[in-house]
Amino acid sequence: MKLPLVLAFASTLTVACGSGQKEIQNLGSDTMLEVAGALAEAYQKVKPEVVVSVSGGGSGVGIAAVMSGDVDIANSSRKMKEKEEEEARKHGYSPVHTSIGFDGIAIYVHKDNPLPSITLEQLKELFGDGGKLTKWSELGVKLGDDADPVVLASRQNNSGTYEFFREAVLGGDKGRFKANCNNLNGSKDVVDFCAKTKSAIGYSGIAYATDQVRIVPVVKSAGGPPVLPTVATVLDGSYGIRRPLYMITKGAAEGDVKGYLDWIVSDAGQKVLQDKGYIPLRKL
Repeated sequence: MKLPLVLAFASTLTVACGSGQKEIQNLGSDTMLEVAGALAEAYQKVKPEVVVSVSGGGSGVGIAAVMSGDVDIANSSRKMKEKEEEEARKHGYSPVHTSIGFDGIAIYVHKDNPLPSITLEQLKELFGDGGKLTKWSELGVKLGDDADPVVLASRQNNSGTYEFFREAVLGGDKGRFKANCNNLNGSKDVVDFCAKTKSAIGYSGIAYATDQVRIVPVVKSAGGPPVLPTVATVLDGSYGIRRPLYMITKGAAEGDVKGYLDWIVSDAGQKVLQDKGYIPLRKL
C-alpha cells in the first residue's frame, strides 16, 4: 500500500521529501487526524530532516497497515483487539502501544437543543439495539412534533470511536447499535450532522466541537453530577466516557520513529496536542 506524502489535518498539505530527508508513515484514527497533522508539522520544525506523512481511514485501517509493514505508526483511538494481537504474533510482531494523550467522547446535539444532561443509561437506551428511548419528549425536551423523533449520529464500524462507545456505553462486545443509526465517515462528519439536524444526537471527540453544536454534560452514575469533558475531568476520571489515544508500532520503536514518539510525549509535543483541543497525558 503506497501512501501519499501528506500531512492531513484541517486541509491537506503536500510535502515532498528532499535530499537526505527521512519519512515516517503514520495512518489510522480519524479522531486523531487533526492532532497527528499538527504534531507532524511541528516536529518537522524540530527535525527538518524527518518528514511525517499522516493519513486517516480509521483505527482498524491503521492497525492493519502497521501490522502488514506498510506504515511505521498506526494512530488508534482504541487498544488492539485480542484477535488483532494474535494475528500480529503469527507474523512475528509484538505490538507496542504508546499512549500519547486522552480524549473525552463528547455527546453532541444541535445548538438549539436545551437537553440539560444525559445519563450513560439513557445513552444506551438511545443508541443500543432494543433501547426504548426514541423521542426527545421522552427526555423532557420539546423540539416540536416534526423534530421529536431522535436522529442518531454514529460512526462506521472500522472506527475506534465506534468500538469504544460500544464498549463503554452499550455493554461491550455483546452491545449492538440500533439499525437506524446514521453511520458517518469521520469525527467531523458527526459534529456537522448534529449542527445541521435539529433532532440529532451524536458522539465524537471533544476536539471537534464548534459553535454550531452543544456538548451535553454526562451523568456517570446514578445520583452523580452532570459533568462536561474538560482537561481536568478527563484526567481525574470524573467524566464518564474517556479513553487513551495510542500510536502503535509493530515492535519497540527504534531510530527516527522512537525519536518522534519520545518528542510527542515530552512537554513540547504535549503542548501541541493540548493546543489542538485534545487532553494531554498530564497537566502542563
